[in-house]
Amino acid sequence: MAYRRSPSFTCAESWPNGANFMRVATALSESSSIQSDALYHLTRDVSGVGMDPMSYSLLEPVPQKEEPWGEESQRLLQFSCKNTQMSPSEDKIPVVGPASSPQANREGLYFCDGQRKVDYVLVFHQRRHGSLRSPASTSVSHDRLSIVSNGNFPPTMASDVLAEEGGNIRAGGGAGEGANVGEVFMELGSAGGTETNEPADHEMRLIRQEFEANLMEAGLEIERDFEVKAHGPSFTRLHAPWPVLCREAEFLKIKVPTKTSYVFNEERGFGSSMSTVWRKLNQPFQPKVSSQDHGSSKLLSHCFSRDKLHLYNITSKETFFDNASRGRIVYEILRRTVCVRTCQTIGISTLIAKGVYDAAFPLHDGDYKVIGHLDERNDRQLLHEEWARYSAFYKYQPIDLVRKYFGEKIGLYFAWLGVYTQLLIPASIVGIIVFGYGVATVDTDIPSLEMCDERLNFTMCPLCDGACDFWRLNTACGTARASHLFDNPATVFFSIFMSLWAVLFLEHWKRRQISLSFSWDLTGIEEDEEHPRPKYETILLQKRQRKQKNKKKKKKNEAAIEKLTWKDRLPGYFINVSSILFMFGLTFSAVFGVIIYRITVSALMAMSPDPETKSNVRVTVTATAVIINLVVILILDEIYGAVALWLTELEIPKTETTFEERLILKAFLLKFMNAYAPIFYVAFFKGRFAGRPGNYVYVFNDYRMEECAPGGCLIELCIQLSIIMLGKQLIQNNIFEIGIPKLKKLVRAIKDKGTAQKESEDERPPQQWNRDYDLAPFEGLTPEYMEMIIQFGFVSLFVASFPLAPVFALLNNVIEIRLDAKKFVTELRRPVAIRAKDIGIWYNILSGMGKFSVIINAFVISFTSDFIPRLVYQYIYSQTGTMHGFIDHTLSYFNVSNFKSGTVPQTSSQGEITFCRYKDYREPPWSAEAYQFSKQYWCVLAARLAFVILFQNLVMFLSLVVAWVIPDVPKTIVEQLKREKKLLVEVFLQEEKDKFQLIHSLFSKDPPRHQSSHSLHPEHGLAIPGRYSTLPSGPTAGDGEGGTRTRCRAASFSQFSRKNPSSPRHENEISKHTAV
Repeated sequence: MAYRRSPSFTCAESWPNGANFMRVATALSESSSIQSDALYHLTRDVSGVGMDPMSYSLLEPVPQKEEPWGEESQRLLQFSCKNTQMSPSEDKIPVVGPASSPQANREGLYFCDGQRKVDYVLVFHQRRHGSLRSPASTSVSHDRLSIVSNGNFPPTMASDVLAEEGGNIRAGGGAGEGANVGEVFMELGSAGGTETNEPADHEMRLIRQEFEANLMEAGLEIERDFEVKAHGPSFTRLHAPWPVLCREAEFLKIKVPTKTSYVFNEERGFGSSMSTVWRKLNQPFQPKVSSQDHGSSKLLSHCFSRDKLHLYNITSKETFFDNASRGRIVYEILRRTVCVRTCQTIGISTLIAKGVYDAAFPLHDGDYKVIGHLDERNDRQLLHEEWARYSAFYKYQPIDLVRKYFGEKIGLYFAWLGVYTQLLIPASIVGIIVFGYGVATVDTDIPSLEMCDERLNFTMCPLCDGACDFWRLNTACGTARASHLFDNPATVFFSIFMSLWAVLFLEHWKRRQISLSFSWDLTGIEEDEEHPRPKYETILLQKRQRKQKNKKKKKKNEAAIEKLTWKDRLPGYFINVSSILFMFGLTFSAVFGVIIYRITVSALMAMSPDPETKSNVRVTVTATAVIINLVVILILDEIYGAVALWLTELEIPKTETTFEERLILKAFLLKFMNAYAPIFYVAFFKGRFAGRPGNYVYVFNDYRMEECAPGGCLIELCIQLSIIMLGKQLIQNNIFEIGIPKLKKLVRAIKDKGTAQKESEDERPPQQWNRDYDLAPFEGLTPEYMEMIIQFGFVSLFVASFPLAPVFALLNNVIEIRLDAKKFVTELRRPVAIRAKDIGIWYNILSGMGKFSVIINAFVISFTSDFIPRLVYQYIYSQTGTMHGFIDHTLSYFNVSNFKSGTVPQTSSQGEITFCRYKDYREPPWSAEAYQFSKQYWCVLAARLAFVILFQNLVMFLSLVVAWVIPDVPKTIVEQLKREKKLLVEVFLQEEKDKFQLIHSLFSKDPPRHQSSHSLHPEHGLAIPGRYSTLPSGPTAGDGEGGTRTRCRAASFSQFSRKNPSSPRHENEISKHTAV
């Protein structure tokens, strides 16, 4: 049986097998809502059929008594099929069938009527474990209906039940009636029946009903499919009508263009000519997107207000708010909508976290593949053709279109990435010049020539104990020549240049950011109020419940808990600190493990009888160790990302912004240490603690600490940096980003293939929401920023050792921009357009790394390279003022008789050796202070420290000068902001003046009927309609020289378009339209 109640009729219908179920349908008008008191009257009115109200906590069937049907129910049953149609105005949630044609519903972006846009989609999965009707319930003839009341009667229950039952339950009037809008379905449970649905599923269904009812009360319109798979996803489409868009746009203070425009001040003279030439040269590199060309004029923008609709450039209500803005408005409604059953204060994020909904997202603007004429391309197709293709790598990015489609936050990321990539071009050019200088001067470098000269008899001490023989320095000729390519006087200039480049980059980005804020109408916006996160709300609720229990025991009246304190977060803080320290220890352990590998493999290869193996010990060990380092870094990066997320959750941040900032700091700290720990070791620690011949430092009492190559540690630092940087970019940034999504998509396609074959052939083609749901969800910009920040560290921190780092970064970023663009356009669901004025905490991290790079490069030049020792030798110790004799000056003597037993080479091919040489500044064995640091050591050390101080202060001073010379806000932007403010004031003054003139003319045409202190006389002028009005004042009725001025009530234009009221009823009616 079914029972239907509407404003105009009441109807009971029969179901097949329907002795145990009843349906109550409440038809709602467009603006109606049934509160709990109305629901109570409804239950009282139908008490004759055994209907009782049900409390919130009742989720399972209640034991029921058999009661005879009342006379009222019999009358209602006889009235069943006389009136079965509902007017369209009563429809609230349409339950629609398949589309009539492939072009129906305008490519799946609109409701079934083809007029209302789908602004947002909610997705939940059906989890039906069996039939909703229990076989045992067929024998029961008398049921009682329990009506769910949550304060608001859930009008979405109709479509939800239809979805849950897969379309098996229909109204007696046919399939069309099953789609009646605004119907509320209630089930009759039987005394003997068993409910096959799980309680959790039933609870989630009730939560969805209440949540969607509240969305409808907020003004949104909802639509669902009629046919739903038993275990597949169900889609709820949301549409925001024009009044809702206006209301929310005013709340969110969205800036919209007005009808007033102004022309930019044109440049004149030489600057104008240069700008024209530059535009012509740039023309081939511009994307073919109309929004990129702003022209010479700009429309004034102002925060949206429903009172000033006549000022805005509204050509069409459907397109005035673009799709990104509409999605953002609906998301704000979803985010703040209250759902009482979850005991939370926020909406969709809590429900997704609880599993009530599977996903929520705005739709893309159709397919990204162009079908038809190029002139009919939508924004997504434009982005795909002009931005997200590798063949467009040479073009500028259509940043304005990116912002329009994805929102300001994502637009700022790609704008920042574009500025960073552009500024890598001059850095790459200078790096290539520095490298070319090294190549050009390698044949004239005196220290390299001395190392390669076979006539100079430099016999070096063994590289290991016992198994290693004495060796000649000229065998390291190749290492010395390669070291000069990166360790030359031009490297110092390049380090200073890159330090200033980092400052220039940040200053340029600040100017670009201000320009974009002005262009995108972000100036003066306020930060949106953030709602607490679901995890925070859950823990706060648990705390309140615990306190209420304790309050009942102690019987004390205490204030309600408003927030979590540091005591609640103390366990999380403790776990955070201990876990981060443990991760640091893990990183250092990994680096130490690679050091042990290098030491042991070097010793084993040195013991090899194969002379070729012995000669390639250093190259083989260095290359394999760096590859191991790279693999460890890639593995730990993924682990640290998950650990940072877990640790941030333990801190219980209140808002999403706080959560994101803390997550970024932890992830950056862990990944920074992971990526740069091996490089720091090679740059500043390797070879510093190895000892000297006769007094080496040993690991595990057997293996000597490793030393730097004869040409210095800088060449090893260059190898380490280049392999890790290129490996991370090639493997992690590109292969992972391309390969893993493709692999996931393939696996998903294979899984869906089996189910697709079982589906009927007449099923309609997938709609846009189906295709978007198959895409990967958007998980934020943190991985994208993090990848670029780590690269920025490679470019800036150790650039003194690898001048070609900017070149490889530039090549990577050219691909990275198109890769990220393709991912956002084709592989990810459309994210919500989030408004943002800047890139947030990432700018602070970049600024800190820029300052840190000055110190790091100063120490690399001073302590890792041979730049300072060469200067000291040339200007202090060289007799000719040249570099001749530098190698001999840097090598100390060691008497082989002072070797410890067991460390002397077992066999020697060099003959009788009395003294061997090693690289250090120590006293010779014939000195009174044998093997102690010499005066040259202390002189070089003092010069190194002095250079660090000089370099750091010089670069910092130049950085301040650059930051001072370049203003943060461009002069043109300042002038345009002032001009816009002035024009807006003029617009509003003119509007108020026009209102005054209109009111004055209307009053002058209508003679006053009564003479009173509040009457208005045309000859006396019009009273000022407000205390702070800027309208021109005139004499008021009854005023003399110093008489008081009467004030009239503010009025709207609707008052003057009506006839004078003839009764108090009409007067009250007019007062409803009065605008204050």
